[in-house]
Amino acid sequence: MASECCGEQRFDGASRSYRVALVAVIAINLSMFVVEALSGFLAGSQALKADALDFAGDTATYATSLAVIGMSVRVRATAALVKGWSLALMAAFVLGSTAIGAFNPDTPEAPIISSIGALALTANVISVLILLRWRDGDANVRSVWLCSRNDAIGNVAVIGAGATVWITQSAWPDLIVAAALAGLFLRSAWSIVGQARLEMAESAASRRSSESAPIHE
Repeated sequence: MASECCGEQRFDGASRSYRVALVAVIAINLSMFVVEALSGFLAGSQALKADALDFAGDTATYATSLAVIGMSVRVRATAALVKGWSLALMAAFVLGSTAIGAFNPDTPEAPIISSIGALALTANVISVLILLRWRDGDANVRSVWLCSRNDAIGNVAVIGAGATVWITQSAWPDLIVAAALAGLFLRSAWSIVGQARLEMAESAASRRSSESAPIHE
């Protein structure tokens, strides 16, 4: 796989092993979305709801990544661009819901937050390990890696939020973690959009160069 991800040509996901890995990660994320969404409402946790929304977004974006494998650079970069902006919108939604929750900070159920956070961390670590060998691909492939890495980081924060809520008996640690997750989403969105735009520009320049090249009889 070294030739696919370490050479001059960025790995575009066009391998059977990557497709199989992506299907496995999609299944993991879809399952955890259902678990965290239900748990977030039961526990009254903004952090769990934010993480559940992230799982839902990842499921959709990974499915998109799978769908565009093998297509042109422009199509793959456009898909990554859509995913980047979707991640930014998700961050805005999480920030908005967190701000609303700050006006009525009911203390969430700390044990549920930490236990579900630990389950989500396990799921995301498995996803990260599955995708580790393809972390340096094109914008489409790299966006999958970044989302999985962010999820694992976020889950550690969710577990910490649960412990801090239990110690302080306050909703603020949960709200702070939800806002921090939104910030992480925004940072990744910026990175994905930036790389996607670069690849689209490179593709356009390459196309112009090939069109202007003289034709030798």
